[in-house]
Amino acid sequence: MFRIAYVNGRYLRHDHALVHVEDRGFQFADGVYEVCAVVGGALVDAGPHLDRLDRSLREVRMPWPMSRSAMLSVMREVVRRNRVRDGSIYLQITRGAARREFAFPQDAVQSVVMTARQTSHNKSLALAEVGVKVISLPDIRWARRDIKSVALLPNVLSKQQAKQAGAYEAWLVDPEGYVTEGSSSNAWIVDRDGNIVTRSVSNAILSGITRWAVLEVARRAGVAVVERKFSVPEAQAAREAFLTSSTSFVLPIVQIDEEMVGNGHPGPMAGQLRQLFAQHVAKETGAKLARTGL
Repeated sequence: MFRIAYVNGRYLRHDHALVHVEDRGFQFADGVYEVCAVVGGALVDAGPHLDRLDRSLREVRMPWPMSRSAMLSVMREVVRRNRVRDGSIYLQITRGAARREFAFPQDAVQSVVMTARQTSHNKSLALAEVGVKVISLPDIRWARRDIKSVALLPNVLSKQQAKQAGAYEAWLVDPEGYVTEGSSSNAWIVDRDGNIVTRSVSNAILSGITRWAVLEVARRAGVAVVERKFSVPEAQAAREAFLTSSTSFVLPIVQIDEEMVGNGHPGPMAGQLRQLFAQHVAKETGAKLARTGL
């Protein structure tokens, strides 16, 4: 079966899906995007993802290219046409194709592209059972990380450096020595008092949708939550560390740089939060827990 992409109002085979050579997303990274998990054929937290998309569009001064309800309908149709049961959908909106000038074009029509792919969530489950390694790197990104922009070159370079170091993720560190987030995830620790700690939302980090969901389920379960900065040495000395993202869900971290976290094995809090998040996904999508592979 051919994979199907949505491009500016048309559903096309991937090898026929094209955008203009002067699309501003291609030439200027003048665009925003979202990635939404799919479980049991249903979108996970689609409402919050579209809320964040709305914010990103407003921050870069772009209108919605279609109504919110139409956007959601197209997302579901892309998932359906690709027969995705478990995987993700990628949505990108750019300012459109226009003569290459830095200022906003006056008459460009926005470009909207969506793709979906099937992936097994069992890989995330397997990693959760053993934990992952992260390395710390200087955060060299621009100052508006709260906008989910397609300008991801610094993230790409960080992820590649992590891969070459045999790590799953890179934790990015600001000039004051505090962890901001991962190259494609949010960063968490469990401190010595048993609180789960993650950096508060600001221009310094992206407000992750899985981050939001984990905070919600943790608070409902009576888990103590603190939103504040933490350093790499504090993370290395913490009871536990973990990361969250729309594709990795909740993953325990067992090593930061050359230091083991805790006893070097996934901790109970990360496991509890992963289970609580799985229950949230099951409720959101109607999928059975056994199908989520979380």
